[in-house]
Order: sequence, then structure tokens, then C-alpha cells
Amino acid sequence: MPLIDDYLPRYDFRERHVARVRAPANVILDCVMRQRAQDDPLVRLAIRLREWPARLMNLSSRPPLDLDDFTVLGREGDTEVAFGLIGAFWRADYGLLDIESAAAFKAVVDEGVCRLVMNYQVDADPSGAFVLSTETRVGCPTATVRRRFAPYWYFIRPVSGLIRRRMLARIRREAERLANER
Repeated sequence: MPLIDDYLPRYDFRERHVARVRAPANVILDCVMRQRAQDDPLVRLAIRLREWPARLMNLSSRPPLDLDDFTVLGREGDTEVAFGLIGAFWRADYGLLDIESAAAFKAVVDEGVCRLVMNYQVDADPSGAFVLSTETRVGCPTATVRRRFAPYWYFIRPVSGLIRRRMLARIRREAERLANER
């Protein structure tokens, strides 16, 4: 069973993107682990714009949101890695909960926040390349939370998709560069 299914089998919102990569699976997932949104100027700008209201209202002084804010839920060899985040994402400050471990992610019982799981999965392709996919799922525990989150999701989804596609492109470039250096 994929990690994403283990950590969020029931979800209300979903987004998926793919890229073909000509590099070994282990190199691809190692590159995933090193990616940071702040490394991409366009993504950095999008995150700063998203966070601007919270900073303007002095609701947040935290560093910009990045992969370091996610909890690593696990890595299955060279096939999948999953990350989790729990919060009230529609709030200006994201309403993030500090989650120390994968077990803590599963144990959180809070009816006022969403669970988000983002994975990267590597599958063999008949062409000899690998297909790297990233899927983001968001689960809302109640209808009230779903109603609060839905407008945010539909507003942020195009930007989220852009961020994921740009991350996939950076991972592909880095993994293929490393594979060619071998």
C-alpha cells in the first residue's frame, strides 16, 4: 500500500502531477528530499504573496512556508516518500500544528484543522525512464472545515499546481544531471 494511502486514505481534495525522468529511482527520490520551494524565485514570490497579509497584520513572523515545515511521514525505498502537514490552511498564518513524527501525525485529533499529505512516487516506464508523480491530498474532518477550506483550495490550487510542476522540473533536471555525471 502506498504511504499516501496509509496516511490519508479518505480525502476531500486532490491534485496530481507527473514528469518523466531519465535517472535512477534512488537518485530521483534523493533529489526530492533536497528540494526547497525557496530555491525557485517564482515559487518564492508566490509564497511571499500568499503570506503577505499575515505579515502585514503581524500574525506571523515565521520563515516562509517550505518543505521543512512538513513532517516526513516515511520513505519506501526508491519508490515513494510522503510528507504531512496539519493546519487551518485558509487562515492567514496557515494555523499549522507542530507535528514531531509520523506517529504524531496519525494521532492528532482536532476537528478544526485539515490533514494534508503530499507524496512523490517513482514508477518504472517502458521507455526506460521513470515516471515521477506528486500527489497532494487534503482531508477535512467535518463539513464545517470542508466549507472553510474549499474556497481557499479553489483559489490556491492553480498556484499550488504551478509550484508542483516547477518542483518536478527542478527535480528532473537535478536527477538527470547527477545521473549523467556517473
